[in-house]
Amino acid sequence: MSLYMLPLAIGPWQIALIVVVVLLLFGGKKIPELMRGLGSGIKEFKDASKEENGDTKEKE
Repeated sequence: MSLYMLPLAIGPWQIALIVVVVLLLFGGKKIPELMRGLGSGIKEFKDASKEENGDTKEKE
């Protein structure tokens, strides 16, 4: 396995550990709010990138 692919080799125990740490840091009630914010941020980013691509095509 390549050295660059090593960080991508995450097993089930590592995922469980990450979930436990996130639960301890943020608490169960705060996580849905964080995910909603993350989702809206991704949506805004996609919309902005679509607008950017549309603007460059109109100029050509």
